[in-house]
Amino acid sequence: MISNHLSTLQKNKFKLPLNNITNESLHLGVLLAIVGGFLDAYTYISRGGVFANAQTGNIVLLGVEAAKGNFRQATMSLAPILAFILGVIICEWSKKLPNESFIKDSPRAVLILEVIILFIIGFIPNTVPNDIVNITVSFVSSLQICTFRTLVDSPYSTTMCTGNLRSASYAAYVAFTEKDKKAAVRSLRYFVIIFFFLFGALLGGFLTLNFGIKAIWSAALILVFSIIVFSIDELRNKHIA
Repeated sequence: MISNHLSTLQKNKFKLPLNNITNESLHLGVLLAIVGGFLDAYTYISRGGVFANAQTGNIVLLGVEAAKGNFRQATMSLAPILAFILGVIICEWSKKLPNESFIKDSPRAVLILEVIILFIIGFIPNTVPNDIVNITVSFVSSLQICTFRTLVDSPYSTTMCTGNLRSASYAAYVAFTEKDKKAAVRSLRYFVIIFFFLFGALLGGFLTLNFGIKAIWSAALILVFSIIVFSIDELRNKHIA
């Protein structure tokens, strides 16, 4: 189906944007969703029972601990939120760099940076405070969220499911009530991402329970595959162009 679509674009002499088959592709989204689910399972099981990807829980904890007068714990809840904000700032700043800069190629640069950070985390022992690891994962998560925001033609997230579930349900409703085939395809894509996020959580839970803190290297390996997929798609796109 993808090949037919590309052929149609060529016949109509449309120029195919690079990110339509690279950082917005379904197969790359699947790999990143696996990593997103994996990291949440990893931090929950081995790093203090928290979900480091999404910041909703940390914002709630910040308010609850502040209400209790436990300002030290509130500060600890604030740290991953600030790390997430820092990731957003760095991601947007990188887009303003000169074209010849390596970091300007932000999707690939982010994937490489994620691999390096997750590989390093695998060496951090349990004797080190879990907050350090969770803050780092929050930073990585924000980079991934800001860089990979579109699935083919729709906004989505690779590190949390609430928005994806809402979008999938809405698209399914439109498809059913209005017989909209495009909405049906869009809904299916969202459910595919949600399924593989769940698969990533199952994989992360299993590997973390059996291999401990070093299980995160499996997530780094999946990101290496993501870089390969990204590069193959990019070469294919240049060939088509």
